[in-house]
Amino acid sequence: MLYDAYEMGRTWLNGASAAARLGAGWWTNPANPFAYTGAGEVAAAALDVFSHAAAPRGKPDFGFTSTLIDGEPVPLIEVIVDRKPFGQLKRFERPGGSPDDPKLLIVAPMSGHFATLLRGTVERLLPSHDVYITDWRDAKMAPLSDGRFDLNDYIDYVIDWLSLITPPGSPRAHLLAVCQPSVPVYAAVALMSAQQHRALPATLTMMGGPVDTRRAPTAVNQLAMERPFAWFENSVIATVPAMYPGSGRKVYPGFLQLAGFMSMNLGNHMISHWEMFKHLVQGDGDSADATKTFYDEYRSVCDMTAEFYLQTIDVVFQTHQLPRGVMQHRGVTVDPGAITDVSIFAIEGERDDISGIGQTKAALDIAVNLAEERKRYFLVPGVGHYGIFNGRRWREMIAPQLEEFIRANCAASPLHGAGRHQAHVDMEAPEGVDFA
Repeated sequence: MLYDAYEMGRTWLNGASAAARLGAGWWTNPANPFAYTGAGEVAAAALDVFSHAAAPRGKPDFGFTSTLIDGEPVPLIEVIVDRKPFGQLKRFERPGGSPDDPKLLIVAPMSGHFATLLRGTVERLLPSHDVYITDWRDAKMAPLSDGRFDLNDYIDYVIDWLSLITPPGSPRAHLLAVCQPSVPVYAAVALMSAQQHRALPATLTMMGGPVDTRRAPTAVNQLAMERPFAWFENSVIATVPAMYPGSGRKVYPGFLQLAGFMSMNLGNHMISHWEMFKHLVQGDGDSADATKTFYDEYRSVCDMTAEFYLQTIDVVFQTHQLPRGVMQHRGVTVDPGAITDVSIFAIEGERDDISGIGQTKAALDIAVNLAEERKRYFLVPGVGHYGIFNGRRWREMIAPQLEEFIRANCAASPLHGAGRHQAHVDMEAPEGVDFA
């Protein structure tokens, strides 16, 4: 019933959005004498803001066509190198890139947004890395015949994709986990270390990840820890309606995740829309478009399978199995102490209200047999959760350290490609608003 009620409301809003868009066009039409009045400008701006807020949104595209390497434009080709029922592996091929650039697998979060949430992350790293990214599937688009997908499957996907991009005899790849993937990716590295897996990555970087949410718990963590597990099963799990390929599948809907994140900073979101309205009234289309770009991505959400979501609530947020050393993967204990030959970089934001300070750093502490010189930590001053992986501070403060860390851990690899930055298109969060 929950999903059906949402779809009814969304359908109504889609029509209202279209009507508002037509109304905004009428108020700004040169043939309309009211378009030259203050009332016309205000009405058009108000309708434009409402139309944008209520508009339907699908899966965004990365939209990359080229990057700059050593000041020269190099074409980019987006290639799907592997498909699985609940995700695909994308590569951004650079015909003009150096074959010596390190392979980097970016594991995007499966937390309600699409992989394009990391557009700014990918964009900044393209000039100097051979970039791959996990592109998770919207669960409502997966037919029941595709089976289940849980945390164990997530770990398997990461190991399989690392094996795929690391053929025998090739240099070791590098891993970057942003937020949610930190726990399953860390588990994958621990399992591969214990097995002495041939595709073991050279480095693992985690940014804003909930490795141990007992440290500096945030409002998100408190909700997960204070509510009984049965509450999540009974209150937030819905059934995909008949209009989607995944009809009948149990999911945690993306619209619920978005509503939760919006409510955390509701005042700031309202202010940002008020500012967008003022920009439109003043004719400042560029500033208004910047806010629209941010919210186009922010409101593009996808569903997670119920089994993945509920297992994550249990393992990561309620019983903290990884830092306690009791996490299991298909009957095998995940032992952080097995990690001895993978350098680890933990990055946290000083103002992160999703993953508190110390939660990602815990990954360094539980790797008890990893030499201290192979551990690195960076607490980024003045940065919230979204700012860790997107925006100016990511490009100018964080990415250079990440690049240096990866290069320093490339066996027999010179520090080539330093400073090869491409031109970028900003998708900065409005002041006071942060992605989750």
